[in-house]
Amino acid sequence: MLIEHRGHRPLVDPTATVAPTAVLSGDVRVGPRSRILHGVVLTAEDGEITIGAECVVMEHALVRGRSGHPVVIGDRVLVGPHAHVNGASIGDEAFIATGASVFPGAVVEAGAEVRVNGVVQVNTRIPAGEVVPIAWVAVGDPARILPPERHADIWEVQRGLDFVGTVYGVPREQGMREIMRRQSEFYAAHDDDVVID
Repeated sequence: MLIEHRGHRPLVDPTATVAPTAVLSGDVRVGPRSRILHGVVLTAEDGEITIGAECVVMEHALVRGRSGHPVVIGDRVLVGPHAHVNGASIGDEAFIATGASVFPGAVVEAGAEVRVNGVVQVNTRIPAGEVVPIAWVAVGDPARILPPERHADIWEVQRGLDFVGTVYGVPREQGMREIMRRQSEFYAAHDDDVVID
């Protein structure tokens, strides 16, 4: 399904494939010979999504572009099933495995791998060719890659990366009431979406 959102329509290269159950919403560009599989959601909220050539975005992956955090996916990238790429840059020939999460401001450089259920936190850079192991967490720039049981060490770095400010645009102190008031208002823009035949 192609959806016009905030006045922008998806553009799909004629050699690309988009499954009939995928959703492309807003300023989304899909490059040549790329494949967008069933259940994928590419949602350019108020920032664009650009997918390069010969990429495969697998079933039920979510890719979200936001203002100040567009998504740029290079050439020959695989985004696995149930993966989440939100406002991040993914370099050529990178591998984002099943269930991996890459958060706003993150950069996964060329040839890097984020393995099954790996996490790349906000404003984190994964150098070219580096690997985030299964279920591990990458945090910081340069990235520290840590197992999930080292939460205290992860939080020590993550606290300074400003997750709440980066993702929601508010200081942490404002709390969920203000975050959700703003989120509800922001996503109300979908009231004006237009499904394109």
